[in-house]
Amino acid sequence: MAQPLPIIERRRIEAELLKEVYETLLERYGRDEARQLISESVRRSSIAQAAQFAAKAEGGTSLQSFIDIQSNWTAENALEIEPVYRDESRYDFNVTRCRYAEMYKAMGLGEIGGLLSCNRDGSFCEGYDPNLKMTRTHTIMEGASHCDFRYRYESDGRA
Repeated sequence: MAQPLPIIERRRIEAELLKEVYETLLERYGRDEARQLISESVRRSSIAQAAQFAAKAEGGTSLQSFIDIQSNWTAENALEIEPVYRDESRYDFNVTRCRYAEMYKAMGLGEIGGLLSCNRDGSFCEGYDPNLKMTRTHTIMEGASHCDFRYRYESDGRA
């Protein structure tokens, strides 16, 4: 049985195609419109992919089920993570190395790397579980020393 493609490799393949799409959009519509269209397309893709993960969550989605799938993004040392805080409703960590950012920059996609990768993080929550909320104030892709991921699980009162 074939192993699933690591997400970092999937993102590289997607980026190869999206680079050409972005350049075509730039030529036709200009920078702002091209960025907006790439952003919206990636956001939609992220929500759809998150729904696929959610559908496979045994016993339904939760903060713990979300934490359990994180290894998909860290596979092949794609992310180096420093834990900050964790309890039943919070999961906070910093990414201290991001090979996604390194990969996009090496591909000449640093200008839109945030749209291709960082843009997915919040929208993934939308598709995975509407109770899962993420905040982040800075990213490596934008030049910060680390990405500060702060997840909250806001229970809707269901048992």
